[in-house]
Amino acid sequence: MNAPSISELDAQRLEQCMAAGGVAVLPTDTVYGVCCDAENEAAALRLYALKGRPANRSAAVMFFALAPALRVLSELEDVEREALHALLPGPVTLLLPNRGARYAPACRVDPSTLGLRVPRLPERLSALGALSRPVMQTSANLSGEPDARTLAEVPKSMLDGVELVLDGGELPGRPSTVLDLRQYAADGSWHVLREGELSSNAIGDLLREHRL
Repeated sequence: MNAPSISELDAQRLEQCMAAGGVAVLPTDTVYGVCCDAENEAAALRLYALKGRPANRSAAVMFFALAPALRVLSELEDVEREALHALLPGPVTLLLPNRGARYAPACRVDPSTLGLRVPRLPERLSALGALSRPVMQTSANLSGEPDARTLAEVPKSMLDGVELVLDGGELPGRPSTVLDLRQYAADGSWHVLREGELSSNAIGDLLREHRL
């Protein structure tokens, strides 16, 4: 049986859901996520309540292609842009200096840091690349519980509480690797806060290949 795929209509429905202040469950390149408009505080609080996540914890801002992220984050330094080209799209969440003070609902109590995700979407999910705006996104599980590889593993309370559910079939199942690049422009240093789908060794190799 063929795995479910995301259609252009699904992508339009997700865009409309975000614009209306809704919350949605969607597939990514790693695990299922739950998302809302990255600039809508009321939607962010609903998302956190559905997940049981402490309201002071930050979440990632997910763009569905690298070019729009680079356009929005115009204050990035050249070496940081090279790092993004090296690692994205990919199964990583990059912690970057938030010099533009953007996306406060996702940054929560640390407005100086932005968590950036740009997933490497497989062909069957590639229609999501048409979304024109980023979303605030975190994993579609209850706080502290295992990540969801399939829709069946997403808590029923979450599925019942969102406005839209998109089925992308079975996903790889390992979360994104969380990589701190906040000092990268200053001295080239980086460190992994959570190892996930992309290994530390692979990250090091990619950054060395693209270092200015």
